[in-house]
Amino acid sequence: MAGAVTVRDVARVANVSPATVSRVLTTPHIVAPLTRQRVLEAVDHMGYRPVGSAGVGKVRTGYLGLVVPDLENPYFASVTKGVQARALARGFFALVADSDEDPHAERDLVEQLSTQVDGLILCSARMSDEDLLACAEGSSTVLVNRRLTGVPSLHVDDAQIIRQALEHLYALGHRHVAYAGGPTGSWSDRQRREGIETVLADLAGMTVSSLGAFAPVFGGGQSAADLAVASHATAVLAYNDLIALGVLSRLRSRGIDVPTQMSVIGIDDISAASLVSPALTTVRAPLRRVGRVAVNLLLDVIAAGEGYRPPEEIQVQLVVRESTTVPSS
Repeated sequence: MAGAVTVRDVARVANVSPATVSRVLTTPHIVAPLTRQRVLEAVDHMGYRPVGSAGVGKVRTGYLGLVVPDLENPYFASVTKGVQARALARGFFALVADSDEDPHAERDLVEQLSTQVDGLILCSARMSDEDLLACAEGSSTVLVNRRLTGVPSLHVDDAQIIRQALEHLYALGHRHVAYAGGPTGSWSDRQRREGIETVLADLAGMTVSSLGAFAPVFGGGQSAADLAVASHATAVLAYNDLIALGVLSRLRSRGIDVPTQMSVIGIDDISAASLVSPALTTVRAPLRRVGRVAVNLLLDVIAAGEGYRPPEEIQVQLVVRESTTVPSS
């Protein structure tokens, strides 16, 4: 049955990648003539028709796609809410997919969604640069919290995140800080580590030791906490609030008082940050605004057609609560 035929089926018969099938169906002029003919013959032979398509060629579907690494993470849940609200306000519906932090699953989701939507928003994409460029070819794509030459993007200002966090700790008197980093391969984590090196040049006497790479979840923070204690740091800067909350929990279970014995600071200002005790000091990123701006940028890209747009930065703000204070010694 034609309805059971997928992009992957066509790609297998035509001996090309699913991304190439998508490009033939959306922007055929960028595909080599012989390859294009082979794909079109497979499409015709198998009776394949992409969702929202009347024959071969792209038509407007009224849908936008959003791919995130983990919807259980409050960061991505908030960005998703912003995307959905702005998409509806602009006359579109958002199709949301969760890659479960798997770059291969992420690539597959992008390939499947690309034929069903008018444009894609990829939030904190885990794919390699090469895979991202291949997926973005021939489709309207916006990256969030990832920067890649040739692909429109926006991101929170990671340099300012690190500067505001470390300057706050420095002003309190902390000189030895431990950084509980994000997952290996995270673009944001790389930017934050680079930011640490830049900021330290301006903060005489401060050192920041890396505790390693951790899953960006509560359990990752619990693993980081013991290493922080062993490092003899007086403060912990966490990659995100979830890791910071895990650090708080583990320190409490060990009888280490926060903030008098160890200060803790997170990043994002998720809703739970103000609900725990002590309330978490953090650097706020306006997450729903990130989603709204991403939709606006994507629709601008769709309307303008091809063409590179410079990346946009979302400003951040330090929120001081109870989890940071002057060091005890």
